[in-house]
Amino acid sequence: MDQHPCEASDDDDDPFKELISWQAHRGPVNSIVISSYGDMWSCSEGGVIKIWPWDSLEKSLLLKPEEKHMAAVLVERSAIDLRSQVTVNGTCSLSSSEVKCLLADSVRAKVWAVQSLSFSIWDARNKDLLKILNVDGQVECHVQDQQVEVDEMKMKFFSGSRKEKPQGFLQRSRNAIMGVAGAVRRVATRSAGAFLEDTRKTEAIVLAADGTIWTGSMSGQIVQWDGNGNRLRDVNHHHRPVLCFCAFGDRIYVGYASGYIQILDLGGKLVASWVSHNEPVVKLAAGGGFIFSLASHGGVRGWYVTSPGPMDNIIRTELSQKETSYARQDNVRILIGTWNVGQGRASHNALMSWLGSVTSDVGIVVVGLQEVEMGAGFLAMSAAKETVGLEGSAVGQWWIDAIGKALDEKNTFERMGSRQLAGLLISLWARKEIRTHVGDLDVAAVPCGFGRAIGNKGGVGLRIRVYDRIMCFVNCHLAAHLEAVNRRNADFNHIFRLMVFSRGHNLSNAAAAGVSTAAYTLKTTTSPSIGTEEAKSDLAAADMIAFFGDFNYRLFGITYDEARDFISQRSFDWLRERDQLRQEMKSGKVFQGMREALVTFPPTYKFERNRPGLGGYDSGEKKRIPAWCDRVIYRDNQSSPFSKTSLQCPVVSSVIMYEACMDVTESDHKPVRCKFHATIAHVDKSVRRQELGNIIRSNEKIRSILEDLKFVPETTVSTNNIVLQSQDTVILTITNKSTTSKAIFSILCGGQTIVRDDGEASDYNARGSFGLPRWLEVSPAGGIIKPEGSVDVKVHHEEFYTLEEYVDGIPQNWWCEDARDKEAILMVNVRGSCSTTWTSHSVKVRHCYSGRVCLLDTKPANLTKNLGGSRRHQTYIRRGKSQ
Repeated sequence: MDQHPCEASDDDDDPFKELISWQAHRGPVNSIVISSYGDMWSCSEGGVIKIWPWDSLEKSLLLKPEEKHMAAVLVERSAIDLRSQVTVNGTCSLSSSEVKCLLADSVRAKVWAVQSLSFSIWDARNKDLLKILNVDGQVECHVQDQQVEVDEMKMKFFSGSRKEKPQGFLQRSRNAIMGVAGAVRRVATRSAGAFLEDTRKTEAIVLAADGTIWTGSMSGQIVQWDGNGNRLRDVNHHHRPVLCFCAFGDRIYVGYASGYIQILDLGGKLVASWVSHNEPVVKLAAGGGFIFSLASHGGVRGWYVTSPGPMDNIIRTELSQKETSYARQDNVRILIGTWNVGQGRASHNALMSWLGSVTSDVGIVVVGLQEVEMGAGFLAMSAAKETVGLEGSAVGQWWIDAIGKALDEKNTFERMGSRQLAGLLISLWARKEIRTHVGDLDVAAVPCGFGRAIGNKGGVGLRIRVYDRIMCFVNCHLAAHLEAVNRRNADFNHIFRLMVFSRGHNLSNAAAAGVSTAAYTLKTTTSPSIGTEEAKSDLAAADMIAFFGDFNYRLFGITYDEARDFISQRSFDWLRERDQLRQEMKSGKVFQGMREALVTFPPTYKFERNRPGLGGYDSGEKKRIPAWCDRVIYRDNQSSPFSKTSLQCPVVSSVIMYEACMDVTESDHKPVRCKFHATIAHVDKSVRRQELGNIIRSNEKIRSILEDLKFVPETTVSTNNIVLQSQDTVILTITNKSTTSKAIFSILCGGQTIVRDDGEASDYNARGSFGLPRWLEVSPAGGIIKPEGSVDVKVHHEEFYTLEEYVDGIPQNWWCEDARDKEAILMVNVRGSCSTTWTSHSVKVRHCYSGRVCLLDTKPANLTKNLGGSRRHQTYIRRGKSQ
């Protein structure tokens, strides 16, 4: 739009300088959309939806810089609070739950407001509430039944000279108390039902090219609706929450909390599915021939709109041939320590003996503790805190600080993060020299004790990116007692299946410092693939996994005295044959696909505290048979012992130390440490981007595919000039001349103006987002035209009365009719089903209030919007009265 001229300033070159700002809501602004008529709609907590009329926004933007404070006041006072508009006799039709997002239905000039379990549909032109329905498609509010009361309220609203009083203190206090009560109920529900959150909650919404509305829920269910809120179909291709949508051409792109992206056709059929990020996909957007995805950690990736297709195969083949130019390898040593501390504390000397003495060549240190704290009261309190998202304890923090001191974390190592579940604790440190290559740390916890709800047994995990490869570390405490082998196996399987990582609270880094997290490669293919995927668990998708902890597997078929004799003789070969874990792994019942280094140290359980040497094994009344309870099991990308590191096998590791610290006596278990040497293959992204650019520019097949994306089907419009009188309707026919391709059209308003007395139009001014003038209705304003098909668009004049001014959303003067002749330019934009370009037809629409004969130029003058590519044809108008 035209800006008011002002003197040049130092920040004139800043393209993102602030033009206007104002207080829109008391709470967070959850969503903003521009309606078909150019008005801005916003939503927030408490079921609040506000409209900021374009006329007020335009006036504010045209004020001089020195009047900037007045601009904010003007906008704030113009707000229309829709919640108050539909409140009759103190009863509001809308739920008071948070409005999560808004959708502007540009096809039918409506706005959808999405709450967790319901939708409200509004008329974008007159701002009336049309329908309220729940997520199952059942109508919750018949607006027509209340229309008389609402109209009466509006008449009082408009005719009174006094403004409606704002909510009083008692009403505001009641709302606040109700909000707090709702929060308490949610916490109580979680505590009683272990996160029994309604998975039907809507998380995302999108308008498709054919005019249908698509919504996605926490359960992964996707529902298709027509423009009137009628449920058409539902599909479910993935089990994780839907977080975002993007519509491009005749496809729907879906982003999930698992990091997956899926492509659906307009019938809901799955076209393709792939892993895009190792984090939830929170936003999808189309532009420049790409679909861009944004993950919660800030990573951004781009996908060709042709994917999946021949172009992917060409690029993959060409890039693989140039792998040597961008493939890189780095080495890192990882120290893993595990110790069941038996609710005790360790001396600094013990920690130095266990960890501090062997870290001189180590880049990453991971420590897992068991039985940091126990007892029924602590376990119950821990479970209660977990239900409201709290974790950790003072004792756990003491251990982290003590280990950090032993590692010299102020000078040598940096603490990355930790996770505690009752008595289980895991924490990770990275050497400062490699810190820029380590990041994106996430945490997880899975309880296995007392009905799979209490953390006396279970697992806590950390997931981290190291040189762009994903590593997972899981500290476990499995079921105890000699005979509980099957229960231990079940605990492992439960942890492996259910461990889901997310950004935790006790993380020292919110993201990977100093490293771009964009477009890193996972082991699971990031290339779009056709068909339904079998989603891997978070652990299965990692490049390297290490399980460690007190697994509690015992020695079987041997007595206490026999075990002591073999230990004193260091006859570990025979003892290993009696190891339950070794036997269960051989039979494929637990830790499938993983391996363990050769155990050459004495059994680490059970000892009497503060008794050094092998003579410290339990000699009490129970005389528990010694066992290798404390272990480290791992997996990397190797498919065979001879696999070498490459981009196809990116992590190859070997154990260079696996031993117990027998001199540490503060617990009935001995601490164990395992040191890995890992070779990691990764990509130099800058070099690969250069190679990709060279391929795109030089490969003739790719250039041909990209050129095909510019194709737009040939279309015609039945007229370029429309004259309307009061309540007239003219049919504008759009015809697709192509015999093979669908045409996707959308209609915007390039500008509007007032016709002068001499019959000439003034300069055209566009409304927000090229919205329609209020006197004009266009339906449908978008859709898909089949090959050799056509669509009839109704262009209708609707009487519109202007108001001099809104103050606090209340009209201050009576309605007055605008009796001037008006003119608008409709832009009929057309593209193909996968086009990256579009063409436009321009159609001049004039409303002649006086009824005089109007002659229209075939080409509009002073139109600021470039309408290149338009094609004009002889006028053909079919007139009819509106119905």
